[in-house]
Amino acid sequence: MIDARGFSCPQPVLMVQQAVKRDAPKTLTVLVDDQCAVGNIRRFAASQGYQVRVTEQGEEFSLELTK
Repeated sequence: MIDARGFSCPQPVLMVQQAVKRDAPKTLTVLVDDQCAVGNIRRFAASQGYQVRVTEQGEEFSLELTK
């Protein structure tokens, strides 16, 4: 799991990129509190072959990336 709450773009996307390149996980949960990061992570994840499910929890978002 990546907790990117409190970080603004592009840092959350860079954190996801590092995890994907390092571990190539089948599933990955990412927590963010920046709406911009949600869209950017979605686009990056799709480019890497992941399906993305977003759950909004107040002002925070949980992204479930699944290959």
